[in-house]
Amino acid sequence: MDIGGSPAGRLVMRDSNPGLVTLKPGGVGRNIAHDLRLLGLEVSLAAALGGDMYAAAIRESCAAAGLDMSMALVLPERRSSTYLYVTDETGDMQIGIADMDITKCLTPAYFAPLMERINRADAVVLDANLEAETLVFIAENCTVPLYADPVSTAKAPRLLGALKRLRAIKPNAMEAMALTGEKDPERAALALLERGVEQVFISLGRDGMLAAERGRLLRLPRAEAHVVNTTGAGDAATAAIVWAGVHGMSLERAAAAALRAGAITTECREANHPALSSLGERI
Repeated sequence: MDIGGSPAGRLVMRDSNPGLVTLKPGGVGRNIAHDLRLLGLEVSLAAALGGDMYAAAIRESCAAAGLDMSMALVLPERRSSTYLYVTDETGDMQIGIADMDITKCLTPAYFAPLMERINRADAVVLDANLEAETLVFIAENCTVPLYADPVSTAKAPRLLGALKRLRAIKPNAMEAMALTGEKDPERAALALLERGVEQVFISLGRDGMLAAERGRLLRLPRAEAHVVNTTGAGDAATAAIVWAGVHGMSLERAAAAALRAGAITTECREANHPALSSLGERI
């Protein structure tokens, strides 16, 4: 569940700011899954739900988006994942706190009996809210193209043991540095390729995106947008990369799709923009 706050005027730190507070289903994995549905793919979401009031709202939102939740783990005694964030007056996130403790229950033992079903998919998407051992287990037992979103600099290193199995990864520059130790995005992209990732898409914010595969390194400018809220933009970019991969698109077209998907998403207050369904017409 995403709890978001945005000020009515200039954000004043260490003070109470008049503004807008919203409560909406979110989360990196759920947002990517929702965006993939908007892009026209059939999607199943393996996630953990608690026994609080948030769980019912999350399940209802997933059903409304057309997500299959039959692989969900329901733990009535636990609290559902919650993300609290504050943006500035431009809609750019300033600080966030993530309470994702329930995801520790998504263990290798939980996924083991699901792998046969998971391997019938066209693609599998991981986010680094999962524990490192679970990410490695899925990577070692997954036989279909595997994509990953690092989530944050704190959680990105959990993916280190799974890098050699990834079809693609979409970090921002700070997450790429956390994975490789390289401050320069180009060097970080090359380091990730050396570790076995097939395609690397590094989000550079206002500077667009760096995309790389063996023998190719591209820089694409950001897509113009009237920014209302940046929450969910990175998730939309990851979804677009997966969508492009499923449809066999080139590195350049996949990066263009990611940039456009992120831009579309920033133009509404929701983490998922219905206009994403027209992405194929915009790239």
